[in-house]
Amino acid sequence: MKKILMVLTSVSEIGDTGEATGYNVAEAAHPWKVFKDSGHFVDFASIQGGQPPRDTVDTEDPIQVAFTEDETTRAGLYNTARVDVIDPSQYDAVYLVGGHGTMWDFPDSEGLQNIVANVYNTGGVVGAVCHGPAGLVNVELDNGFRLVEGRRVAAFTNDEEVAAEKDKIIPFFLADRLEEQGATHVPADNWAENVVVDERLVTGQNPASAAGVAKEMEKLLAEAIHQEKAEESDEADAVRAEKDAEKAAKKAAEAHPEH
Repeated sequence: MKKILMVLTSVSEIGDTGEATGYNVAEAAHPWKVFKDSGHFVDFASIQGGQPPRDTVDTEDPIQVAFTEDETTRAGLYNTARVDVIDPSQYDAVYLVGGHGTMWDFPDSEGLQNIVANVYNTGGVVGAVCHGPAGLVNVELDNGFRLVEGRRVAAFTNDEEVAAEKDKIIPFFLADRLEEQGATHVPADNWAENVVVDERLVTGQNPASAAGVAKEMEKLLAEAIHQEKAEESDEADAVRAEKDAEKAAKKAAEAHPEH
């Protein structure tokens, strides 16, 4: 079992439009189910802490309903930890949930940047979907490179922003900003599922890509578990071989005692 941190926006309004927003429930619920079904432990955090705002719940989506009614999840979302106080070493993966609000509070959050960088630097998995990749902006690794530099990524596209009529409201186009920081943005058709994996960075284009991002993250986590078990087995074999050698040496000494 691995520990995964899901990070949510604390912004409840799209710019100064008065239009309510928050984290996208589908983009939280579907990955939550993938992680939960795989036996992993999921924690929640938000930029400001407390109870994060959320977008509308689709009551016809049983996974969203289950997510909002799960007692453990409700307790975790009731008072999320602030990203600034999170210890990244406690987590094997971090997943950045989308929602338009992330465009305002993810990019400049040093606490979030610290979590993402530390998880990746220590061999963990980083995932983000839709507007969640706004939290990858400005993340620098120990090697001095930006996390997205030289990497293929997916995120909400410029065309989707226009189709959603948010292109005149958002502070920047996410796809453009990622490319400005050295990434290669890989778009698909509007609203089509699109998941891109580049080493231990997994990104998705839109809500339809959320479950796919989680599934690819799960594959990487499963590989890590398999490797850890193999290493543990090798260590156990080495200890067993050492003990067998000691027993053999002792038996030989007993059979040929010195006079």
